[in-house]
Amino acid sequence: MALRLLAVLVALVICWSVPRLSRWRDERWFRAWVNRLGDLTGPGRVAVVLLVPVVACALIAGILKALPFFDIAWFVFALIVLVYTLGPREIEADIDGVLHASDTLRRDEAVLRLQHDEQPLPWFAPALVEAAFYAALRRRFGVLFWFFVLGPVGALGYRLAQNLGRDATLALDTATRQAARRVADTLDWVPAQLMVFAMALVSDFDAVVGAWKHWHQHSGSPRTRLEPDFLGAVARAGVDADVEAGDGYVQDVSDPLAELEDARRVIRRVLVVWLAVVAMIVLGAWFA
Repeated sequence: MALRLLAVLVALVICWSVPRLSRWRDERWFRAWVNRLGDLTGPGRVAVVLLVPVVACALIAGILKALPFFDIAWFVFALIVLVYTLGPREIEADIDGVLHASDTLRRDEAVLRLQHDEQPLPWFAPALVEAAFYAALRRRFGVLFWFFVLGPVGALGYRLAQNLGRDATLALDTATRQAARRVADTLDWVPAQLMVFAMALVSDFDAVVGAWKHWHQHSGSPRTRLEPDFLGAVARAGVDADVEAGDGYVQDVSDPLAELEDARRVIRRVLVVWLAVVAMIVLGAWFA
């Protein structure tokens, strides 16, 4: 776990320091692989599309792990996979693009980069807050969670599952798209729950926990369905409570800029909580 934590810290620094890194990420191989399996359909196609590159990644990681030199080869490979799977852009950079836009046109372009699904994103505070947290989940926290759990295999599998399930430009039949979306939602469920727990610690605890309970009691979604849809409602409640409490320069929860600025702070605090918890686990293992 110590090597994984170190890989995460180095990868985050690289992604923050090299904002143009997103231009170097090439996913054409994955699109070509998906198109090549056009004869398959439904869950079977999803399984083949995801398992083949994931198994290949597991084999490479296993071979490198067996090499000498204190797992340096595995660490370098894990770092490359992390840098590839995080993003494609830093969520703080996209939020800053909205906050510091010089005119309406550039603001609208920045808002478009926050869009997390095929639905247009309006200039409306609750929608922007939701988009920011879903983007943070799928660009960063989902990748980090599965990397901490499964190493490079988890990070790559999560990223490919998200691409397959949420990229509307991929040529998928209806059955395959529905199956891929279920896989993507399932992989999002646990990291989204952990984001809520961290938000309760760094934001208004009562507002966050209350919103989480309210959503599960009134959403109509069965508990057996693993989906991250609760995250948007919880994020709105936590950010609203922060803004109303004066955690910023205004207290107007209808102001998109004020809400986004607080969302940025909360997202960064959630990251700090996650890293602190993992660091405590590493220290506990050392002294056990």
